[in-house]
Amino acid sequence: MSAEPRINDRIRVPEVRLVGPSGEQVGIVPLAKALELAQEYDLDLVEVAATARPPVCKLMDYGKFKYESAMKAREARKNQAHTVIKEMKLRPKIDPHDYDTKKGHVVRFLKQGDKVKITIMFRGREQSRPELGYRLLQRLAEDVQELGFVESNPKQDGRNMIMVLGPHKKKTEAMAEAREAAAARKAERQGVAHMDQSPGHHSTERPAEEPSEA
Repeated sequence: MSAEPRINDRIRVPEVRLVGPSGEQVGIVPLAKALELAQEYDLDLVEVAATARPPVCKLMDYGKFKYESAMKAREARKNQAHTVIKEMKLRPKIDPHDYDTKKGHVVRFLKQGDKVKITIMFRGREQSRPELGYRLLQRLAEDVQELGFVESNPKQDGRNMIMVLGPHKKKTEAMAEAREAAAARKAERQGVAHMDQSPGHHSTERPAEEPSEA
């Protein structure tokens, strides 16, 4: 069966509940009257609720409606973004430099609107000291709390301890901000280039003075 609604002469019921072009309720009218009004307004009679009794029909420009609906669907698909789960692995006795590097990656992922799965890997005797991993995960969560939150609390999984951080901003918001920032940087570069190439732009440096003759 076609998903297209019935319009105009394809509507086969004795009467309809009519909705006007601006959404106003006209009421229940004979089908012939509804088609007559559609011709007067130079619009289509479109069945928008076929299962209602009587069916609900609306006066509209169906071609324009289809075009706008298609554009909205296209824009929604364009802006749709799926949250990606990134993974970052740490050792419980990580040195400060490595910690800062790993934290930097987590910050970048959260800014992009992605979730981050943090895995603490225990080896050998480290497995008897799970509190080391727990404290490290707590520290990381506090360090990035402005960008993300603890979505899944630390829990032991075999030799590993896992925590999941979620971004405060949705992926679509993060992407939109990134596009705006890129556009601003581009505009700024173009502005500087335009000033450098402008005929009225002169160097602020003064030419060297020639020595005066004695």
